[in-house]
Amino acid sequence: MMMWDGKKSVAFKCFYDAIDIVEAKKQDEEKSALEIWKDALTNVMPHVEVRSRRVGGATFQIPNPIRPDRKISTAMKWLILFARKRNEKSMANKLAAEILAAAKEEGAAVKKRVDTHKMAEANKAFSHFRF
Repeated sequence: MMMWDGKKSVAFKCFYDAIDIVEAKKQDEEKSALEIWKDALTNVMPHVEVRSRRVGGATFQIPNPIRPDRKISTAMKWLILFARKRNEKSMANKLAAEILAAAKEEGAAVKKRVDTHKMAEANKAFSHFRF
């Protein structure tokens, strides 16, 4: 998921380097880098999403709860996506910065979750079309 073309060893190295950078940069001394990563993942995880559904010629955005496994995979995808868009030097640095930001409930990945929840809230009226 982190690298294209199945470069698993590169992806692993990238992730572990990012965790080392998080370990070096963290402010919260009693938490380990892995705990900070778990916090970041929890802060990015969406609880509802909107799905498009055609009803009588009109397309409605219908809020749906997300399965637990999909919550985690979506959170990881968003962390990686927004890490790629950052301005740091290497992917490890970008990922570390995004993890640290997400752990503090800041950053683009957390904003994406908030926007997703807002969209679901705004379209709550159509939830009776759920399938």
